[in-house]
Amino acid sequence: MNWFDAAFERSTRAAARRTSRRSTIARLGRLLVGASVALPVLPFDRSAHAAKGHAAAGKPAAAKDARAVQTDDTQCDYWKYCAVDGFLCSCCGGSVNACPPGTEPSKVSWIGTCRNPNDGKDYLVSYFDCCGKNACGRCACNTNLGERPAYRITLHNDINWCMGSTSTMFHCTASLLVGVAEKS
Repeated sequence: MNWFDAAFERSTRAAARRTSRRSTIARLGRLLVGASVALPVLPFDRSAHAAKGHAAAGKPAAAKDARAVQTDDTQCDYWKYCAVDGFLCSCCGGSVNACPPGTEPSKVSWIGTCRNPNDGKDYLVSYFDCCGKNACGRCACNTNLGERPAYRITLHNDINWCMGSTSTMFHCTASLLVGVAEKS
């Protein structure tokens, strides 16, 4: 046996005396859990699929004609809610784009493309859940324009998006305009 093999054998035996398999597995588990909390989770972009839904429908998602445009942000047919799934924060003590007091926005979100019937433009809308309280229970909307089956998680909004937040309790859903959708 050469000197390198002997040194490696001594260090390996010393490590084996100091640790057990259980402690090694416990350390590895703590490392994985810590890494999952420390690393940011990126939002999923579902705008391409939502845009296909608009093209197929041929009409704005919010209304059948411009005269019937809904401007009340506490109603499911408000144009910004074309891909929403949840209780509207505008009915739960927050606003269309802000969480109610005592809740925090989720770290991840889903994105839809909604047509504003007032100007005829498509907008990217980011939907995020507000977390930290029991479900609001008011103004439940489930529009889902462009949603895909649950086995494609990045295209599905029926999951708990509070998973990366301090509290995993879902309260309501809010939305932010990200920008104007570009035509390709």
